[in-house]
Amino acid sequence: MRALAEFIMRGRMQATLVVAGCAALPLLYWLGAAAGSLVLLRRGLSDALGVLALGLLPALFWWLYSGDPRALMVLLGSSGLALVLRASESWNRVLLVSIALGLVFAGVLGVAYRPQIEMLSQELVKILPLALGDLYQQLSVEERARLASLIAPVLTGLIAALLQIVSVLSLIVGRYWQALLYNPGGFGREFRAIKLPLGLAMLLLACMLLGPNLGPQMAMLTPLCSVPLVFAGLALIHGLVAQGRLARFWLVGLYVTLLLFMQLIYPLLVVLAIVDSLIDFRGRSAPKDADNGPANGEG
Repeated sequence: MRALAEFIMRGRMQATLVVAGCAALPLLYWLGAAAGSLVLLRRGLSDALGVLALGLLPALFWWLYSGDPRALMVLLGSSGLALVLRASESWNRVLLVSIALGLVFAGVLGVAYRPQIEMLSQELVKILPLALGDLYQQLSVEERARLASLIAPVLTGLIAALLQIVSVLSLIVGRYWQALLYNPGGFGREFRAIKLPLGLAMLLLACMLLGPNLGPQMAMLTPLCSVPLVFAGLALIHGLVAQGRLARFWLVGLYVTLLLFMQLIYPLLVVLAIVDSLIDFRGRSAPKDADNGPANGEG
């Protein structure tokens, strides 16, 4: 990873090669987004603009000729989040802006994948009686119709939230590379310090719970607003391990179970982040963490 980061920062040609090359490969566009984030975080928008513009061409090709906008959305999304991080040095602000980014993603996906989403939602409506059993039979006709109307927006929101997560992860990789080259250990301190204020955590929870009641299209807020809470929950676990209050194997177990049982661990991380906003498990950061400066190595 360090060798790749050094290659990217060697010059504009090398950075463009990595961003454009990864964007041209369907499964590596996130790596190209991470490379673009690194250049933008370190050099700023003026120096990174040419690299990003050339790197976006393969992603634009995928959208125009294959109808797949994911690479373009992640590249633009991670770059936008990198601008926010560079300007604010605040991961809380980045995570909050990622919700707006997810809404944009949802709008694009609703247009690009409308037939597929509608087809899948219709199939899910057909299996609702089997999935819910007696509970579905107890619903009134109006409640069944309302439940069916929520499926397509929730599906759109789930796909948008996945791309939202990928955009944040790409930025995380770019920030990690930046710290690795210019301030070793800086990213770890930054990430472990992520903690959502109580008011913001409660607002996100309210949007998750009340979104579906505000209209079918607002149901997509539930998955989108959960993303900042999940990253805050991950930061909590990393922070507790760094403080020695949890053994390191908890991290391995966390990520293994997150991959295998995401439907269980994902909401657990959301709950942990909310409880941490109330209790503050990690306490105040030690002074030695604050003295090391930001991960960009420029503070």
